This record gives sequence, C-alpha cells and structure tokens, in this order.
Amino acid sequence: MTSVKQKSIAKWILIGMSVLVVSLILWNTYAFFQRFKEEERIKMKIWAAAQAELLQTSDLERDLGELPLQVLTNNSSTPMILVNVNGIITPSNMGEKVIRDPQKIQQKIKEFARVNEPLEISYKNEKLATLYYGNSDVLNKLKYYPIALILIILLFIAVILLFYRTSKISDQNKLWAGMAKETAHQIGTPLSSLVGWAEILKSQDTDPSITTEIEKDISRLQTITDRFSKIGSVPVLTKLNIVEETRNAYDYLRERSSKLISFEFTAPDYPIMTKINPQLFSWTIENLVKNAIDAMKGKGNLQVEIRNSGKYVNLLVTDSGKGIPKNKYKTIFSPGFTTKKRGWGLGLSLVQRIIEDYHEGKVKVLHSDVGKGTTMQITLKVIS
Repeated sequence: MTSVKQKSIAKWILIGMSVLVVSLILWNTYAFFQRFKEEERIKMKIWAAAQAELLQTSDLERDLGELPLQVLTNNSSTPMILVNVNGIITPSNMGEKVIRDPQKIQQKIKEFARVNEPLEISYKNEKLATLYYGNSDVLNKLKYYPIALILIILLFIAVILLFYRTSKISDQNKLWAGMAKETAHQIGTPLSSLVGWAEILKSQDTDPSITTEIEKDISRLQTITDRFSKIGSVPVLTKLNIVEETRNAYDYLRERSSKLISFEFTAPDYPIMTKINPQLFSWTIENLVKNAIDAMKGKGNLQVEIRNSGKYVNLLVTDSGKGIPKNKYKTIFSPGFTTKKRGWGLGLSLVQRIIEDYHEGKVKVLHSDVGKGTTMQITLKVIS
C-alpha cells in the first residue's frame, strides 16, 4: 500500500514539475517576445525619423547625408507600408503579389494597424506621412514558439501517462493471471477428493439420481478449474458448432436459475462452425446470462438468439432489465465497473478479453433502453 502511495505521489510531483517548467518557459518566452517587439518598434521609429529627414532634404544634401540612407536601406526584414499626405502608397519588404494588388495592400494596412500602432512621420510639426508596419519573420516565428512548445510538452506528458497506464495494466494482468492459476491449483486438491467420494457413493448403492447430480457439479468444477488455468495463456481454438456449445451453456444455467425467469433459445436447425475454446466460450455465455439475470433482479424475460449472416455469426443475449444509458456502453467493459453492491466488476471485462483478444471477435451493446432492457451481441467468424 505504501509503495502504491509513493508511486502516486511521485507521479503528481512529476506532473507538478512539468507544469512549473512549462509555465516558466512560457513566461520567459512572452517576456522576450514583448521586449523584442519593443526593440522592433524603436527600430521603426528610427526608420521613420530617417525617412522624415530624407523627405525634407535637397538632392545635394541627400548626397551628403549618407546616414539616413543607410538607416532606410538596412531595414529589409520588417514588412511596412508608407502612406504620404497625398495618399501615395509605398510598400516595402513584401511579396510581389501583394505589392501589385491594391486590394491586398489595403488589407495589409488594416492588418498592420491592428498588430502595431501606426507611426506618424513629421518634420518640424508638419505631418509628411504615416507608416504602417507588421511583425518581422523572426517575431512571427517567436509568436508561435509557445504553441509548439506546449504541443511538445503535452506529447511528452501523454507518453508518460501512456507508459504508466501500460505498466499498470501489465501489472494487473500478471496479478490476475497469477491469482487465477493459484485458484485453479487450490480447487484441484479438494476436487480430486470429491471425485473419489463420488465413486465410493456409487459403489454403496446410493440413489443414482444423487450421484448423477454430484458428478454434474464435479464436472462443472473441473470446467471452472480449466478456465482459470487458461488465464494468462493463449487458449487452443477448435472448430466447433457454436449452436451446440451455446445450447449446452444455456441449458446448464436455465436449470439452475430462478423459476421467475422466462428463458427462450432461438437458433438455426443446422450447425454453424466457428473456431472457439469451449471452456472460455461457455464462460462468456454464463457471464452475459448472469449479468442479464442481475439486471432483471431475478425476474423477467431472457432470450438467447443465434443469427447466421454468412461470413459471421451473431449471438444475442436480450433481457428485460433496467437497461444501460448510452454513455455507459463502453464503460461497462472496463475492469472494476459494476452497479452491484457485491462483485469486482470483472464479468464483462473478461467477456471482452475472451472474445476480442482470444477469439478475434467483437462484443458490444447492440441496443438498450433504460427501464426496458438490453441486447448484448457477440460476433464471430464462420468457417466452412
């Protein structure tokens, strides 16, 4: 128990540290972005001042004043649009398609005005032009860097959680397999003794009906032992008639269930062959039927039906119980899920594992109405 608690604490510490690291990186990235943006604005103010100086100088002075020209020509990374007082538009550092399209230029002016506050270019309090500018490629890439970082961190956390989940499921599988095999071993000893006592009773002229029923229950215990011993191992599948195998399991449960339940079995009158393990397959039928009986609280109508659709055979178990809400259709197959006060919630989980993992079939809730009943469906391949 202490080990589980320590693992849980370690997991939360790891998640907390990940969140803290991500928060620090995002905060620093945001601070750097704002600082870089401010420095870019200062650069654009210098460019605007150089432009104002250039607009007010004569050709001779312009030849002598190389500094403003150097400032203007050195800015080749920031996209900008200069609009003078006469409405003449001069775009710079943008693609040819944008520069040649007046409509796109107007869209860019609106976009730049939203991104950065326009700069007025004036000389001695006389307005000469307005400068609209956007973010440079470096600033745009930096803007999307936190999103990429978050995605990487989320992927990293998902991998960690998947590892923990896989590890936990693997440990659970080993635990259940070990418990099942130990259960089979523990049942085996008294079962051997019961077989001996049954033979003694038969030799002492005991009522044959009594010894017959005892032998049936002994055979039943042997089947249960065989089932538990197969957990954790790959079962051997045999070509069998699913109609006969289903009927055998059905008949056994009907004889030992409440007389308040109306049983009905419907199946084709010809064999339907499929590959199954008889012990595990009968276990799935029993789990589905017992769940149906529990859902009806021991009173109602229960129908087992087999339908042949050609390539596949469908086995349906229908009850008149309390039904299952639609949002629980998949949850009911999770280990530990149960609506009963007693039980570990392993029945339907075992059914799913036996059918889907071992028999390569499918099991699902075909349909269910709350307060009216449920139909569970198993689908297996038909073999000729």
